[in-house]
Amino acid sequence: MLSSQRVLSPPLNSIEHEVMRLAKPFRSKKEFAYEALREQIFNGDLQPGTRLIIDDLARELAVSPIPIREALQRLQSDGFVTIEPYVGARVAEIHVGLIQEIFELMDALEAISSRTACQKMTEVDFDALETLIRRMDTEVDDPEAWSQDNVKLHQCICKWADMLLVQSLMVRVVNHWDWLRCYYLEDVFVHRVCEAQREHWQLLNALRTRDPDHVTKLIRTHNQRALKSYLVYLEDRV
Repeated sequence: MLSSQRVLSPPLNSIEHEVMRLAKPFRSKKEFAYEALREQIFNGDLQPGTRLIIDDLARELAVSPIPIREALQRLQSDGFVTIEPYVGARVAEIHVGLIQEIFELMDALEAISSRTACQKMTEVDFDALETLIRRMDTEVDDPEAWSQDNVKLHQCICKWADMLLVQSLMVRVVNHWDWLRCYYLEDVFVHRVCEAQREHWQLLNALRTRDPDHVTKLIRTHNQRALKSYLVYLEDRV
């Protein structure tokens, strides 16, 4: 007689989780190629300036050249790839101008959303933001986890501001910031985490005052300090 007791599966280890993640079905070969190339750019397998040869990438990903070409065009639209006629495609370069542009856009979008959010947020919203920041306190030694929650923090503020266009633009800018973070993780980002976390508590307190000018001042100070960290690092490398 078979036992009716349900047999629990053993917990998945990290490798099994990764296999399952990669095995997740994609909507199309074009989507698969896009996600695969984007991940290689973000994790550093494809460094800035790397030439992207369509036939080689097609063989590597076991797809035809057509989805590779379409994926590269989408990555060009995202700003992660450059395509020149008669030259071909390359991973976009990370340079001082790009870093300044990313932070200036983040500064503007965060100022717009936060000024509105501080006047619309409820006490429940403030409590949710405080809970998130407290969790981030425990993640300062885990830059990857902290970074993911950092993105959530800024997305939540945009959501509470109820500004859909700003949210859409912020997603694109944060993607570029995440690329910078991945590329400069050990050299710049990890040294900024503790300071940035203190600034998040200051931001929460500023939002609670519902004073848009005070909030804007803190955001600009926060972003200027972050930008300075990257620029100083790049100057030291010259």
